[in-house]
Amino acid sequence: MFRESAWSGAEEGAAEDAPPASPAPRRPPAAASRRHLLATLRRLEAAARRSPLASSSSSSEGSAASEPEAAEGPVRAHKRRAGRRLKPAASLTAAGTAEEGARAGKDETVPAGGGDSVSGDKQENRAAESKAKAAEEKLKQPLSRKQWRNRQKNKRRQKNKFKAGGGLGAMEPPGSLPPEASLLPEEPLGTRAASLRLQMEERLDSARFRYINQQLYTRPSHEAAHLFQEDPEAFAVYHRGFAQQVARWPENPVQRFVRYLRNRPASLVVADFGCGDCTLARSIRNKVHSFDVMALDPRVTVCDMSQVPLEAASVDVAVFCLALMGTNLCEILEEASRVLRVGGTLLVAEVASRFADLRAFLGALARLGFQLVSKDVSGSHFYALELRKEGPSRKPGGAGTGKSPAGLALLPCLYKRR
Repeated sequence: MFRESAWSGAEEGAAEDAPPASPAPRRPPAAASRRHLLATLRRLEAAARRSPLASSSSSSEGSAASEPEAAEGPVRAHKRRAGRRLKPAASLTAAGTAEEGARAGKDETVPAGGGDSVSGDKQENRAAESKAKAAEEKLKQPLSRKQWRNRQKNKRRQKNKFKAGGGLGAMEPPGSLPPEASLLPEEPLGTRAASLRLQMEERLDSARFRYINQQLYTRPSHEAAHLFQEDPEAFAVYHRGFAQQVARWPENPVQRFVRYLRNRPASLVVADFGCGDCTLARSIRNKVHSFDVMALDPRVTVCDMSQVPLEAASVDVAVFCLALMGTNLCEILEEASRVLRVGGTLLVAEVASRFADLRAFLGALARLGFQLVSKDVSGSHFYALELRKEGPSRKPGGAGTGKSPAGLALLPCLYKRR
């Protein structure tokens, strides 16, 4: 670049004789070279004026690039550095040396893969934010009881999984309750005690009903009347249990007799033996004499079924609806024959299982003066009989002797303990 001037011989000799000295300063370059350098400097200054932030941006980029590189680690930093590509500045493409152009281009370069990497990071951040929002919304949604139970079960499994030793060490404490029990409303102590007391009272009533029912079917009718006179509450207990039994039946047999009498003249006088709650008297227009050992209704006349306060031959229909209970069946049926007019009707409804021999029972009634008119034995629970009074009793020894004709017997109706 610079031209060296010729040296004269005198100077050469002097240089040889002279002692060594410090090297002489370089001579200034020629005028052409100086002008060339000045032009290059002007161009650089002009380029710097056109982009005043170039130097600052390059320095900031350098510092900023160093920070993420340190934070990202060596692998990501190496990839990011490898993605950077240098672009020559537009102001230096027309002139300047290769070294100056490379320096200027390095100051003003933008990495080729930098924009793609920044946009990729933004997309990754957005995807992560969207996943986080979706997870939060999923957590906010109300869980069904089954989903909540499964989640609690999984939590317990995870807890037991990491417990040391397993076995007895992983078991829950004896006093702990499952999470499902905590959701159920805790019943107050007073309510729980009241419900327990009610259950016990129901069991006691059922036991008392079975006992009273057994006494009625295994004793004479006058002893049953004496039993209820000593304990009036026992009659109410018995009828509560009886009503529970009636609710389980396919049909209450008293309704059959109600339909029968509604199709007969209203002038017929009816005697209802063992009337209970007077269902028959409340359901028909006929005059009804209601008899029972205790009164649940003002229309009931309390008496023994073998001795009713009626005149002989004073009624047209005598009804026994589940009322042939005492062991003195002959006395009770003879009393019904006494109060019935000749040609009157005897209606009997009893549990089917009580008839050990239905033909023998009908034969015994015939000897008491009752002739069978019709019978209904198709029901699964009850038999219904319609008989007509033909005349006085023909049993051996006559009426009132207390001797029962052969076959006049019914099995007791005893309820099993459930």
